[in-house]
Amino acid sequence: MVTGYLHPLYLESLSEWGSPRKLPRSGGWILERQIPESSYRDAMGCYPMFFCQDWSQLYVDLEEIGDELVSLALVTDPFGDYDEAYLKRCFKDVVIPFKKHYIVNLNFPINEIGNARHRKHARRALKAVQVQVCEDPIQFIETWSKLYEQLIVRHNIEGIRAFSKTAFAKQLSIPGTIMLQAVYQGVTVGAQLYFMQGEVVHCHLGASSQAGYEVGASYALDWFSIEYFATKARWLDLGGGVGIASEGMDGLSQYKQGWSTDTRTIFFCGRIFSLAKFSAIMEAKHLAANDYFPAYRKGEFS
Repeated sequence: MVTGYLHPLYLESLSEWGSPRKLPRSGGWILERQIPESSYRDAMGCYPMFFCQDWSQLYVDLEEIGDELVSLALVTDPFGDYDEAYLKRCFKDVVIPFKKHYIVNLNFPINEIGNARHRKHARRALKAVQVQVCEDPIQFIETWSKLYEQLIVRHNIEGIRAFSKTAFAKQLSIPGTIMLQAVYQGVTVGAQLYFMQGEVVHCHLGASSQAGYEVGASYALDWFSIEYFATKARWLDLGGGVGIASEGMDGLSQYKQGWSTDTRTIFFCGRIFSLAKFSAIMEAKHLAANDYFPAYRKGEFS
């Protein structure tokens, strides 16, 4: 059964950012977009990463696009069946290490997961909060939306990461989606969303209120999730750090590293399908080459 990031409802949740297009051989999805001030179209991978069912067929899918699109940019799934050499064959213009994802091997004994400091904070938090499993998370869309609104304000989140309530309604309805809630004095002060995909559980999003930060809700949720998913999957993907090309020095990276047993590198990949169209857009916009791909979209998510 298709679940998580490959489910049609997830693609629909991103439709305000582009038209979902299935790559028929690999089973992956991309978002086609109109290029501003141009009659041409390009595409991007779905946020936060590109997933597909058969990576060996991705090369064929991309070859068959021809010059129909100007370019494609995406970030790879850390558990995808590829190596860097294969990515360079598929994406002839850009393949660079993007950031590390922090991974928990759920086959490890529970007392070997997490550093001493994290486990101490988790034990303290679990004395204050009760963690509840919500296997039908759409019932809690109001609770989740309010928590996420606070996250948006706290971190000034904009663009595709600032999911609308309509988008969340679709995501919370995807089969295999699980929400964990941290409840303090009868009030939900933190929650995390997980997508089950085969042997991997992806921590999709998390949010806490001010009270949740004060009682350490994230420690309670993460420790509980490791125990809960240990009998349901092999790997827990905690995601990466803050910003582009995170090198593990930001606070979020250090927090996730404290729980992880391993890391996996994800890659930013780009391909120009029509150099003539790409060059024409750059010339029309009076742009020079820069460190963004595609260069004519620099600043689109800032």
